[in-house]
Amino acid sequence: MVDRVRPRDLTFLAEETPETPLHNATIEIFDPGEGEGAFDHARLVALIRDRIAFVPRYRQRLQTVPGHLANPVWVDDENFDLGFHVRRSALPRPGTSAQLLELVSRIVSRPLDRTRPLWEIYFVEGLEGGRVALLSKTHQALVDGVHTVDLGQLLLDLQPEARELDPDDWAPRRSPNPARLLSSAVRENLTDPGVLLDTVRTGSRAVAREADRRSSRVRSFAAAATGRRPKRRGVINGPLSQQRRVVTVETRLSDYRKVREAHGGTVNDVILATVTGALRAWLMTRAESMGGLRQVRAVVPVSVIDEELEATSLGSQIAAHFVDLPISETSPVVRLHQVSYSFQAHKDTGRSVAANRLAGIAGFAPTTFHAIGSRVANAELRRGYQLSVTNVPGPQTPLYAAGARMLASYPVPPLTPGHPLAISVTSYDGGVFYGITADRDWIPDAELLGSCVQEALEELLELSSATRERAPRGRRNPKAKPRPKPGS
Repeated sequence: MVDRVRPRDLTFLAEETPETPLHNATIEIFDPGEGEGAFDHARLVALIRDRIAFVPRYRQRLQTVPGHLANPVWVDDENFDLGFHVRRSALPRPGTSAQLLELVSRIVSRPLDRTRPLWEIYFVEGLEGGRVALLSKTHQALVDGVHTVDLGQLLLDLQPEARELDPDDWAPRRSPNPARLLSSAVRENLTDPGVLLDTVRTGSRAVAREADRRSSRVRSFAAAATGRRPKRRGVINGPLSQQRRVVTVETRLSDYRKVREAHGGTVNDVILATVTGALRAWLMTRAESMGGLRQVRAVVPVSVIDEELEATSLGSQIAAHFVDLPISETSPVVRLHQVSYSFQAHKDTGRSVAANRLAGIAGFAPTTFHAIGSRVANAELRRGYQLSVTNVPGPQTPLYAAGARMLASYPVPPLTPGHPLAISVTSYDGGVFYGITADRDWIPDAELLGSCVQEALEELLELSSATRERAPRGRRNPKAKPRPKPGS
């Protein structure tokens, strides 16, 4: 029985273009340690070789069926080369964060090689402070949370000492020849109506996509011939180029908890209110003056318990939640309350999953959750949102890769057609780490948005401090001097 690509996974492959490479990425920063036991490229290769058996699809490639009579199949890569997928790079010492992000931006702009397993990991040396970075790229079609989790979820341990695992004696199975693939496709189309329906749908979508692409080429050619530039479709929405810009922001989880204690809501609400404030400040610095926007429609993937949705191996399903970020509101506290109100209906359904439950999943689950969240955002494109924001809580204790402590983890979300901006957030070990992906041409000032995230959080903190200093109604401020007793 062949392992056929599911229709939804095939959609991600078919819709990928040079302008929209559909892979998720993650930047992880490590303290490599010193001496012979330091974390280096060789130790990373050995670690991946030790753990890759748990995700068999990371050693499989795509193979098409002759005549496209059925969806492609996953087959073992008989020429699998771990050295091709685990690459070594370096920055000129001492490498700055800006240099690292420039390297990351160029790497995530390139699509993955379709003739090989759809993932890559880069070991980047030369960071200031003696640190090293891992940059992973994994195609959306590879990680679905059902059959395959992200490899990054399996590489980290709770202790510096690596877990002892049984040796991996993997040997690739011989790929089926074209004649076998053809006969299998014909047989399945005749005996399984579901396979035939998937084949017809795939062909119809391919024809429609090709027509759209040709129409787009005609419009582009006409615009070039007349010297006209494409019209702007919105301040944060527009056509994509083939280049990306990546921005990261590090904040502290304790700050979000302070805001939550002062004004209510959840940490997730405070994060989204911070994003809202950052968008407002950033847009107000541009010539568009927010382009007349009063709110930004955002899709926020959330974890739910819902039997009607596809089950994942993570103990919950992922659903899309839509929220209007009130960027026209001047008060940071009112923005927070409006965001909290939007999520209250979701909480009242009883389907929501607590953040501490997600953070307690074995391994480093945020990498898998971000991958599933990107799939959800892609599937909801027709709903007309303007921005995707994915926030995933991770463990609040340090994790280790081959003995090296992970210091930070920044998600790098993919961009979808017409959406030149995406934001993802991961909390880990007391930190909250933002990853912002922007189209290099449409949003050249993405670094400014990163600065606005810091400023928006600081604004909320200042207001929270002022609130705590004021005594609650009906209670005295413990710092206030005691009132004199009557008659004293």
